[in-house]
Order: sequence, then structure tokens, then C-alpha cells
Amino acid sequence: MNDQNNMPKRSSASRLVVSPSPHLHDRTSIPMVMWNVVLALVPALVAAVYFWGFRALWLTLAGAMAAVITEGLIQKFRKVPITIADGSAFLTGLLLSYNIHAGAPFWLPVVGAVFAIAVGKQVFGGLGRNPVNPALLGRVFLLASWPTLMTSGWQTTKQAIQGTLSGINPAMVTNITDKAKDLITSSTPLGVAKALRDSTTVQSLISDAGGDTELPLRIFNGLFDFSTLRSVFLGNIGGCIGEVSALALLLGAAYLVYKNIIEWRIPLFYIGTVFGLSFLFGGIAGSGYSILLPFFHIFAGGLLLGAFFMATDYTTSPITKAGRIYYAIGCGVLTIVIRLVGGYPEGVSYSILLMNVATPLIDKFTMPKAFGRVKK
Repeated sequence: MNDQNNMPKRSSASRLVVSPSPHLHDRTSIPMVMWNVVLALVPALVAAVYFWGFRALWLTLAGAMAAVITEGLIQKFRKVPITIADGSAFLTGLLLSYNIHAGAPFWLPVVGAVFAIAVGKQVFGGLGRNPVNPALLGRVFLLASWPTLMTSGWQTTKQAIQGTLSGINPAMVTNITDKAKDLITSSTPLGVAKALRDSTTVQSLISDAGGDTELPLRIFNGLFDFSTLRSVFLGNIGGCIGEVSALALLLGAAYLVYKNIIEWRIPLFYIGTVFGLSFLFGGIAGSGYSILLPFFHIFAGGLLLGAFFMATDYTTSPITKAGRIYYAIGCGVLTIVIRLVGGYPEGVSYSILLMNVATPLIDKFTMPKAFGRVKK
């Protein structure tokens, strides 16, 4: 007893603390992550406003605010803490609006945002419990409910940009029919490529051109060249609000990588898979192929938006490093299958949603064995 009394007493600073994991902490928080992603998406919104005017901004804000209000009302009804300040609902509404074109009616992003928050997030218990990306679920809901509004009227708000025709060889444009011009100006490049793979569309173009069997090939070769690719990269092309400028999306993605908010495996393997498969299997019948076609599959459509800002969602993507690679490759394969074989020219939303559902299974089979555990 006396020996214990004579022992030097430890200061509170030198005591060992036993606690459950995690043992390593940093200053990362949910609001910090969410608002940094919102900041990274600002360049894409600036590009959309530049090309289509302030209507793109009002549509985006309508969707974002609808998401915030919906989340607040549902949390109040559930009598749980209201967390709209963390930015997650605002980000969901922002991403949902980015998947809508600037000519859409104002109620469309509002309805999509309400569905995304209510059905895609809050019905499962809120942030961190949703099995799929809410913004993508909202987009798919809108596409299934109002397909015409979601896929037509790409450039009704600002015709100063001459549309897809501005990137095509003028000599080729003068030699094609009005029906072919309508096809080109009413679709994105991926939509044109999809149409030129459809035998019914091809035969209709040939018949309208008086039996000119070379017409589809001329359209393809005239569209998928360097001038059109430059327009796609910068944003001078038809498309959705947040997908319009590949350059703006890459700037935002670089910021997220720099801030260590997203991990490189998912975007790299997703984009790499799409590039490789489009290189091998792209093109149309009649030897229609362009070496630039894989770059169109990357820069046109929603691949960059999906790969950097949606597929990397913490809640719905695998937690293991190997799992992220398999997940990303699966997204890439499904995207190309839908784009080349399926009924839609775009497959990013569906591919990510399907792989979101597969995430728990991927984690199960890629989880590393605990040290010292013996397999039964």
C-alpha cells in the first residue's frame, strides 16, 4: 500500500485512452465535402449560363432549392434533426438539374428533386443510408415519366450558337437532305451516332436522299472530326446543363482530386473502360469509323459528370480499393452496352445505378481478410 502511494503519479496528458475505432481523425466533415463538390460544379454552371443564358441558372437553382425544402419538410415531419445546412440536399438537387437540358420547363427539375430526396434518400433514413445515388434515381424517374421533355428541345433557349452544324464540314452540310440536317441539329453527337447504327433510320435517310447509300457515311465522317470534337470539349454543342462543357467539368474534377475528396480509381477505370470499348466496337455499318470516336464517348454526354461527381459518391460506391476498380469497370461496360446496343444514346445514369445496387456484393467479395483469421 505504501509502495503504491510512493509511486510517481502520471499526468493526465500521459495516460493511455482505450476507445473503439476509428483511432485516426482529421478535420473532414460532411458539410466540407458537400460544399466543396458544389464549388467544383460551379465552372460547369458558368459554362451553361454562357452558352444558354440565365435560364440554365434558374433551372438549376429551382432543382437545388426544391431538394433543400423537401429534405427540411420531411425531416421536420419525421421529428429528426434538420440537416439541410450540410449541403447534401443542395448537391442532390444541383446534380439532378445538371442532367436536364436548358429548354426544359421549370417544374421538371422541381419534380425530379422532390422525388430524388423523398424516394431516393429520406425513405431509407437519410444521408448515408441510401442504396443508390438519389440524383440519378431522380433523373431516371423523369426520363421514364416524361421522355419527350427530357430528350428534345436541346437548344431552344439560345440559338446564337449554331448548334451541332457549326462543327461540321460546311461542304458536307450542303450535300445532305433536310431530314439529315434535322437529325444532326436535334441530337447530341452520341444521339447521331446511335441513330446511324439503327437500320430503320439509315434506310429512311437513304430513301429521302434518292437512294444515296453514301449519305450516312458522309454524315458520320463529317460529324466526328476535330472541329466537332473541339466544340464538344468546350461546350458549343447540344446537351444537358451540367454536361455541356467537358473542359469545365475537368476543372472541377481536378479541384476535387487536389482536395483529396474523390479517389482516382473510379474515374480512371470508368473512363478508361469506356475509351477502350468504344475504340474496339464503335463506328457504324459501311466502314464508318473515326479514330476520334472514343474521345466523343468521353467528352460528349454525361460520362465526365457521372465518373467524377456521381460514381464516386461515398455512400453508394465500394469501400475497398479492388472493389472500386471492379465497380468502375462494370460502370464502363454497362455504359457502352447501353450506348451501342440499348435503346438510349446515353447509358451513364443506368450503369451507375445498377452498379450501386451491386456495391454491397462487391464489398463482400473484395474485403481483405482480417489479420490472424483462419478460414474455416
